[in-house]
Amino acid sequence: MGSFSIWHWLIVLLIVVMIFGTKKLRNIGQDLGGAVRGFKEGMKSAEEESAAASPKAVSDQTTIEGGVREKSDASRTQA
Repeated sequence: MGSFSIWHWLIVLLIVVMIFGTKKLRNIGQDLGGAVRGFKEGMKSAEEESAAASPKAVSDQTTIEGGVREKSDASRTQA
């Protein structure tokens, strides 16, 4: 009595189909699938926006590494 067998689930499915009809259930499935798809696209665009914003913030604070060269005595006297 603790868990339902496959026959219980088939009877429940049959009753749901009889109450709502296959067309209405198909429409509900399509609506739900569209909502999930829209949610995934929204999450993907949000990740792309945050990824695009991160390098800009980092590029404003970049450090250019290089060595400092001393001028030779000859160039100092000419200048």
